[in-house]
Amino acid sequence: MAATLTKTQLIRFLAEKNEVTNKQSAAFLDYLAELAVAQAKKTGVFVLPGLGRLKKVQRKARMGRNPRTGEPIKIKAKTVAKFYLAKATKEAIVPPKK
Repeated sequence: MAATLTKTQLIRFLAEKNEVTNKQSAAFLDYLAELAVAQAKKTGVFVLPGLGRLKKVQRKARMGRNPRTGEPIKIKAKTVAKFYLAKATKEAIVPPKK
């Protein structure tokens, strides 16, 4: 499997594609990340058209099991962040079986 794209490589790629400096590209990427976090925190969802949505989700309290001892334990309710891929993106990555 190929290595993942690093932040520096992503910044350079965006800078070349949009004909801006690396510094401007890095600032845009940082601002996008800040905006996504702020919106998800405030409204519970941040949509990035064509890619997916970042959503704040409540998990209920539940019973779990300690993997070492097998003893049942109570897991508290908590809030987590989840990212859901857009249908078109998911189908482009993994085409549906016919």
